[in-house]
Amino acid sequence: MVEFDAIMLQFAEQGEKTGWTYIDIPADLALQLKPDNKKSFRVRGMLDALPVNGLALMPMGDGNFIMALKADIRKKLHKNAGAMLRCKLEEDLDYKVDIPADLQECFDFEPEAVEFFNSLAKSHREYFIKWINEAKTSETRAKRVVNTMNAMLRKWRFNVMLREVRKEG
Repeated sequence: MVEFDAIMLQFAEQGEKTGWTYIDIPADLALQLKPDNKKSFRVRGMLDALPVNGLALMPMGDGNFIMALKADIRKKLHKNAGAMLRCKLEEDLDYKVDIPADLQECFDFEPEAVEFFNSLAKSHREYFIKWINEAKTSETRAKRVVNTMNAMLRKWRFNVMLREVRKEG
């Protein structure tokens, strides 16, 4: 477990990260969390008194990483950009995202789709699953399962699928 204090920061103009609230994880701390690693990985632990798990650390170059802090986490912490945050983190070796039953049911009928899905990097499979699981209504969830299936059959990655869905919508 690595313990440190971090200031919550916010990206200004930074491409797709514009507006994100995040904390910096310097290279020396990232190496303590996961030695000899330069790829994204998941952590668990405490942010102040808030237990967290499955949060992604994303590489930013030079061995440094960032951890995005979504709105739901900031609300629970009652903090925003500029605030100090006490962090106690370790690699989350138990983190796993299961395929939702409704998506698996569709995969059972489309072996090509599941084959492409399984060929994707774990983090990319997680994008699709998280997107489906975050749907707030059953109608939205059903649309997302259909869009995921169409993407798998067309061999689209998550970002390509999202662009196509936005064009249609």
